[in-house]
Amino acid sequence: MKPPKGKPLGMNFGYVIGAGLLLPIMRAITKRTWMNTQKIPKSGSAVFYSNHLSYLDALVFAHYLFENGRAPRFIGKEAVFKVPVVGWVLYKAEQIPVKRESNSAAVALGEAIEALKMGHAIGIYPEGTRSPDGKLYKGRTGIARMALESGAPVIPVAMLNTAEIQPTGQVVPKVMQVEMRFGEPMTFSGDATDIQLLRSITDEIMKKIQELSGQEYVDIYASEAKLAI
Repeated sequence: MKPPKGKPLGMNFGYVIGAGLLLPIMRAITKRTWMNTQKIPKSGSAVFYSNHLSYLDALVFAHYLFENGRAPRFIGKEAVFKVPVVGWVLYKAEQIPVKRESNSAAVALGEAIEALKMGHAIGIYPEGTRSPDGKLYKGRTGIARMALESGAPVIPVAMLNTAEIQPTGQVVPKVMQVEMRFGEPMTFSGDATDIQLLRSITDEIMKKIQELSGQEYVDIYASEAKLAI
């Protein structure tokens, strides 16, 4: 699998191997619709953020961006990096692991900010975990800090139908239509230590996802919703 022409920063051996293994599978199980792909910056730093409905999301997300000339580095839970072969590919593709129960989140965030300053693209799910019921939940403020400290544009993304393609507990995905909608890039400035500013920016960011996805918004964290269920 050859990377797209005009290889962007971050397109490396791990990405080429991962793409060679996964893209044929993704093309086989999904019928794809892309909306507003012209809004994807073709080079330079960018933060792509999305709603999170399924374990399949990261593959769909990376697949779409790769075929549009970008190789995003995702911030993802460390457990996935421990899966044989999968973990090796993730590390080779310079993905960023994070432990939810430690200060690893701050370390991962710092690594992502440095990557953005170098011109990389970062993919992140502001909800922090998958939605338990298809609704859109309150965003974590790390994405606002990334935007302020790096100065990178923030691009909202809505994914539709990934929960239906691979519901929780289902190993073999269904063959279905999956859609990704990209919104207008946004930029922010201000004090990255201002907690109120971080919250305000994050809420604005989540509103953009809601507008693209049409999901019902719930003003609590998805992790809290999972505990309640």
